[in-house]
Formats: sequence, structure tokens, C-alpha cells
Amino acid sequence: MHASKEAETYSDLTPQQKKSGLAAWLGWLFDGLDMHLYTLVAIPFVAQLMSLPQEDKEVSVKASLIQGAFLVGWAVGGAFFGRIGDLIGRSRALVLTILTYACFTGLSYFAQTWWHLLGFRFLAALGIGGEWAVGASLLAETWPRRWRPWMAAVLQTAVNCGVLLACLAGFFLADHPARERVIFLVGIFPALITLWIRKAVPEPEVWAHAHEERKSAGGIPALFRPPLLRTTLIVVTVCALGLTAHWALMFWHSAHLRALAKAANWAKTSQDQIATQALYLLMFGSIVGNFFAGWIARSVGYARAVGIMFTIYFGAMLVAYGPLRSPESVLWFLPTIGLAQGAFALFTMCLPPLFPTLLRTTGAGFCYNIGRIIAAAGTVIFGLWATVGTGPTAICDHRLALFYAAWLFLPAALVSWFLLPEPEKDAV
Repeated sequence: MHASKEAETYSDLTPQQKKSGLAAWLGWLFDGLDMHLYTLVAIPFVAQLMSLPQEDKEVSVKASLIQGAFLVGWAVGGAFFGRIGDLIGRSRALVLTILTYACFTGLSYFAQTWWHLLGFRFLAALGIGGEWAVGASLLAETWPRRWRPWMAAVLQTAVNCGVLLACLAGFFLADHPARERVIFLVGIFPALITLWIRKAVPEPEVWAHAHEERKSAGGIPALFRPPLLRTTLIVVTVCALGLTAHWALMFWHSAHLRALAKAANWAKTSQDQIATQALYLLMFGSIVGNFFAGWIARSVGYARAVGIMFTIYFGAMLVAYGPLRSPESVLWFLPTIGLAQGAFALFTMCLPPLFPTLLRTTGAGFCYNIGRIIAAAGTVIFGLWATVGTGPTAICDHRLALFYAAWLFLPAALVSWFLLPEPEKDAV
């Protein structure tokens, strides 16, 4: 359909393709950064805002509500900016999404109550969710089809590197007296790259051509009419199940390790260190997993590759969180759990081509991110479900939350294995 299909080596790629790849990668890098700054300070910052001890049940509940609002915002942003990307173009929409998450992450510094923080995280998530849909479509429309499994891995690696940057920021600010607040100011820096994107990254030719012809797309309602209805329902189901379990792991694994370390009478600094080590192990495992998933997809297709990766995710979490373990022993399982997270890298290049050009970011953004609304509820539900006891003696056993969440990967793997369509050719 266009010249990018013929490129065999990196040197064959056009300047537009290279710039679009860099823009999407940077957008996802800072996505990961702004996404995980909160998880590093969630419990201590919410406890500070509520003037309660970190062990109080209400702190855990409010922290999970904030994360739930973030995931809802992510879903809404995916659908909203997905539609914007189809209407005004990928490059312009990418700039808007980055400015949104950078500004509202920075504003979290000024939160005075837990619901202030909830509002800022919701608004920041609008941009983070939108950036995924826009960046994925930008690459799907400019890079060769044969490169897509590896581009998916590279793009997902940007998120992992962003999470590592968040950890690095937490490390350098570890001794700062206002660490829980100041860390959010780091999230402002992504706004600087929008100047370059707006100037250097043109709109994809395929979008420009379709936009000029003004083909009727129909918006979100078209996703629920034939011939797209089946694809929409399947992808939403897979994403809802997989993302609920995944975000339960990402949000609660740190609290679980801290609780184990505290029960073993570790010092607070040691508790913080093991939580940071855990995130590093997950991210390094995930970087490897992105390319592992891409290799599987090249061999058996996207659908079966997603099913295989979700099955690995289920098994690793079941073993890690089934029995009660020491903090050190839990760490041994995290690289494998991280490896399994490569499943989500496949959605980057798999979803956009399933939809027509002027529904590409709308469809990918809605179907992938609507699962986050269910994941938001799941984060809260698993947090409440894991509560043991009643009244002032109630405690949160996060191990149970993680163990129960793991079972969602089984139906997610089943649906994706048999039903997820294969994007063998671009929809036009």
C-alpha cells in the first residue's frame, strides 16, 4: 500500500518512518515514567494526605481507589484521544496526549487531600491512555508489516524503560524530606519533547489520504455493528481479563513485599529497597519478554502467542503467591512474571490493523483501554477481597489478592487462543 512495506533493513526506512518510530518510543517511555511514579509512593503519600499510619485499612482502600480512577481515566483517554487521532491526525494527537499526562502528573505535587490526588491521576491517565492508541496507529501506518512483532517489542520496551526511570527518580529522591510530593514534578519533563514532535513528525500518508477522501467511519458506534462487532467483543474480553489481573499484580506486589518485610521486622529503608528491587526485576524480565513474545508471534501468530504468554503469567503468579513465602524468595519469581508481561507488547501492532483507517485509533484505543475500566474495579475489589478480619483489627493480605487475580489469565488465554483475529492484512 505504501513504500514502507518494501523496506528490508533499517537503512531502507524513510526519514518519516524513523521519526515516527522515535516519537512513539519517546511517548511510551514517558508514559511508563508518569504511569508508575504513583505506585512508588502510593501508600506513604496517601497515608500522609489522610494523616493516618500506613498500616491503616483506609489508606489501602483509598490508594486502590486512586489507582482505580487512574485506570478508568486511562480507558476514557484511550477512547477520547483515539477518536481525536482519527479526526485531526496521529502526530497532532500525540502532542496533545503527552502534554495532558505531563501537566497533570506534575500537578499531583499540589494535592492536599486524597481526592485531589485521585482527580489529578484521573486526568493524567487521559493522556496516557490516549498515547497508546495514537502511538500504535502511527507505527502501524508507517512501518513495514514484517517488522511489526519486533516493533511491538521495542515499543513496549520503552514503557519498561520509563518505569526504570521512575525507579531511578525514586532512588535519587530517596532522602528528600518531601519525596512523596517532589517525585511527581519529574513527570513534567515529557512536555518538552512535544515541541520536536510537532515540528518533525508528519502525519502518515495512509491517514492523510483517507482524511482527504473523507471516508465515513462512524465513530465508536461503528465498533458495535457488523462487521466489527465480533472483533470488538473479543478484544475487549481479552483485554478486560488480562489487564485486570496484570494491574492487580503491578499495584499490589509492592505492598505485599513491604508487608512481608515488615512482618519479618525489617527496617523501613530495607522495605523500600526490596520494593524497588522487585520493580527492577519485573521490568528487566518484561524487556526480555517483549522480544520473546515477538519471536513466538512470528512462529505461531499473535493469537496463540498471547494465549501462551497469558498461560505463563498465570503459572508464575500461582507459584509465587500460592504459598506464604519470605520476601527474598518472592523475588526469584518476578523475572518470570515480568517475562510473561510481553503479552501486552503484542497488542501494539496486532490491534490497529484490525480496524479501518479512520477508525484505527478509535478502535484500538477503545477496545484495549475499555478493559482498564474493569481492571480499575478489579484493583479495588481484589484489595477489599484480600482484607482479613473486621473492624480495627482488619488487615490486608495482598498475597491473596495476587493469588486470586492470577486465575483471570486462564480465561483470557483461552479466548485469545481461539478467537482473537489475526491481522493478516490491513483494513482499509
